[in-house]
Amino acid sequence: MAAIEDQLERWISKQRAAGRSFSTVAVRIKAKAIANDMGMQDFKAGPSWYFCFMKRRQLSICTRTMVSQRLLADYEEKVAIFRSYCKSKTAKNNIEAKHIINMDKVPLTFDMPLTRTVERTRTPMVPVYTTGNETSSFIVVLGVSSDG
Repeated sequence: MAAIEDQLERWISKQRAAGRSFSTVAVRIKAKAIANDMGMQDFKAGPSWYFCFMKRRQLSICTRTMVSQRLLADYEEKVAIFRSYCKSKTAKNNIEAKHIINMDKVPLTFDMPLTRTVERTRTPMVPVYTTGNETSSFIVVLGVSSDG
């Protein structure tokens, strides 16, 4: 069993060094494949084994780190002003909630990398590389009315 885990840990390290993300299921499938290559057809690579393997090898399931936008310092005030403006306009023009509709278009990419992957415990940065197809996108239109 140690031979399987050694080889699996090397595979994980190699994947992470290349910046690839993968799921816990992918790790278990790879462990099963390694065991089969070693002639151990009875090896299950079940959830319990996986949990213990992660603990023994000091691995964790990590969320990728990234730089994101920060909210403005006065965003709460601006939201309150906007809500007040909307309430006054709807009251002034006698607009019912069922007539208030919001639509937005959201671009989604064909390359949607996983947000979680396996990495050494306490690793401060978890970069994930993509295939480059994140620029190939399609548009989804979302709509909602204020009365549900």
